[in-house]
Amino acid sequence: MKVDSDYDDLDRRLVHALQIDPRSPFSTIAEVLDVSDRTIARRYTRLRSTGAVRVIGSINPTALGATQWFLRIRCAPAAASQVAEALARRPDTAWVSLTSGGTEIACTVRTENDADSEALLLAKLPRTPRVEGVTAHSVLHAFYGGSDSLIAKLGALDDAAVTRLRPPPIPARPGPVTLDDGDRALLEALAADGRTGFEQLAATTGWSPTTVRRRMAELRERGILYLDLDIDWRLFGRGIRTLLWLSVAPAHLAEAGAALAGHPEIAYAAATTGPTNLYATVVCSGQAELYRYLTTRVAALPAITHVETAPVIKTVKQAAMQGVTAQIPK
Repeated sequence: MKVDSDYDDLDRRLVHALQIDPRSPFSTIAEVLDVSDRTIARRYTRLRSTGAVRVIGSINPTALGATQWFLRIRCAPAAASQVAEALARRPDTAWVSLTSGGTEIACTVRTENDADSEALLLAKLPRTPRVEGVTAHSVLHAFYGGSDSLIAKLGALDDAAVTRLRPPPIPARPGPVTLDDGDRALLEALAADGRTGFEQLAATTGWSPTTVRRRMAELRERGILYLDLDIDWRLFGRGIRTLLWLSVAPAHLAEAGAALAGHPEIAYAAATTGPTNLYATVVCSGQAELYRYLTTRVAALPAITHVETAPVIKTVKQAAMQGVTAQIPK
């Protein structure tokens, strides 16, 4: 695998360790990787300061009763960048990208209720100057993504190291959750840095460190909070991101989605509503690898009737980091 010369194997092993347990102490990671604590701390600081990796606390919108949409927004030439920047400033958007020659925007939007969906999809976006069309796909079922990371497929650690680093499983506790201002402050702080210490989180929330620890565990058990990595994919020799929109015979949708989820090139896959019913994000090293992927793995999927590819030209916004509290119902 060809990788960027700015990164080495220790960088990749460190990132894989963080994917397994994003809040793992540096001392634990250092012991497993057989290097010093200081080396791990120095490597992480360098990777984070250059934007190569960041641990983030992410919110599962469906656990809060929100609806997730994938939007494809066609714009007049020269207008797409301006519209994309405006979308990126919204607190309810993530992964705002320019695709298809720079005249189309793809983005993820979370809406809390039908009224929000109607206001955005039927009123605001269609009436935005120089927007020529909007296609909306709501997520019905995620096959891969969210707390499932592509790093797990590309990881540089052996099975023994993975086993040593893997934390105990988080028990699921279904049921409604009421969030207060302390929860919102906690989630906002973790969105900025998922490795923020309990003492600092206590100062932010006004709680004790023990309460912070307990509430974080509860939010993870309820499926509201998960810890993720925002990384530069060049760490693992992956340079391009492509969006796939596929049509699959309904009887084979679950089978095709499960197959996609197992592909090492797939960072996200979901069944959706809309003109196509299966969406995926593909991360490859280059055009040649993308071609091989489309003509081998994708071609072998059952009952595919249509495939559309949309190469990402520019990513305007990645994980939704700003305005997290605006996404959380009060």
